[in-house]
Amino acid sequence: MELSSTLQEEFDIVVRRNPGEAEFHQAVREVLESLAPVIDKHPEYVESGIIPRVCEPNRQIIFKVNWQDDRGRVHTNRGFRVQFNSALGPYKGGLRFHPSVYLGIIKFLGFEQIFKNALTGMPIGGGKGGSDFDPKGRSDNEIMRFCQSFMTELSGHIGADVDVPAGDIGVGGREIGYLFGQYKKLTGRYESGVLTGKAIGIGGSRARTEATGYGTVYFANEMLKLSGESFDGKKVVVSGSGNVATYAVEKVNQLGGTVVAMSDSAGYIVDESGLDFEQIRELKEVRRGRISEYVDANPSARFIADGSIWDVPCAIALPCATQNELNIGGARALIKNGCTLVAEGANMPSTPDAIRAFTSNGVRFAPGKAANAGGVATSALEMQQNASRDSWSFDHTEARLHEIMVGIHARCYETAEEYGTPGDYVMGANIASFLRVADAMMALGVI
Repeated sequence: MELSSTLQEEFDIVVRRNPGEAEFHQAVREVLESLAPVIDKHPEYVESGIIPRVCEPNRQIIFKVNWQDDRGRVHTNRGFRVQFNSALGPYKGGLRFHPSVYLGIIKFLGFEQIFKNALTGMPIGGGKGGSDFDPKGRSDNEIMRFCQSFMTELSGHIGADVDVPAGDIGVGGREIGYLFGQYKKLTGRYESGVLTGKAIGIGGSRARTEATGYGTVYFANEMLKLSGESFDGKKVVVSGSGNVATYAVEKVNQLGGTVVAMSDSAGYIVDESGLDFEQIRELKEVRRGRISEYVDANPSARFIADGSIWDVPCAIALPCATQNELNIGGARALIKNGCTLVAEGANMPSTPDAIRAFTSNGVRFAPGKAANAGGVATSALEMQQNASRDSWSFDHTEARLHEIMVGIHARCYETAEEYGTPGDYVMGANIASFLRVADAMMALGVI
């Protein structure tokens, strides 16, 4: 899509200031492509410099992380925290530990987080962090030592009313626990609201592990309801096998759908009779195994090491692995095989040409900043519980999550209609979230 001259100028500045950060450029352009009708209606946003201000992080922190493995060898990794925008509240966003992490990845994730968090309606700003550390194959003690070293460098930049990290790829409850323990040791304070995604016993929220996957399915279900449909009887493909994918499978099953395929970095499994959630959960959470091991106990399933999970015929696709995993080839395969709805459980998993293919072929498409916002929404609920020294039941928290996701869907759908693009959830999500952030920035003045 072509940008207006004003928006193209702003985008060119972003590219020039941030060379080589392709994922960040992609995320910025995707938002700017939606904003032409907004700046036509609200020229004050241009006059006040809102667009360049929202595209520039408030603060970018890069630090060295030295740690020692079990054999006594010293390793050096690089850590990041990008505090992007705090107009709506303290910076909020996860930490990603993965070898692919570099500044451009963290900035793309932080930029997306601004608008995702705005859509929740909660008082939270946007940020992101992480490291190029690879936890795969490391012992608990090695991961603990890395987390302690990472938090030693990060601790001076975060706080319950400043910046509240959470988990992301490679960072689960174990890692959050180690990080929180080191923060507590360094500060001498039991400031439980400084991190979310904690274990229940140290101030965590019930349903947080399930929240992103559940929320993605709730959002997709709201889309289906508009045409009198449901998940009942539909075949679903879910990429990935982390928390998001695993609990998307559980919620799809609860709503009557059948998940026929899941994946990890080594390949994907297919079982036309439907994947067993409890077996998947035990394999990934307890044994920390590979998805290929599922076939050992399930003769009706098969593992495919080569090829694309998007070749598996389905009615609904939920990309829940990582950015740009679903390209134009995958999109064409899904369209050819009759897929009618795609909802993103991961952050920016669909490439721009894949999204264009979906929208031009009548496939309903939900972007990650809307469909996967359930995770950060539940993190904000955890912050509420920590601030009030309270603890809620699983059912209460899930009910709040469902309510929030229904609200996000309505916000996106109604905004798309208001701005002349009915049914376009990308436009609806981008415009609705931008308006909330821009209005807050205007109210705060030039700071």
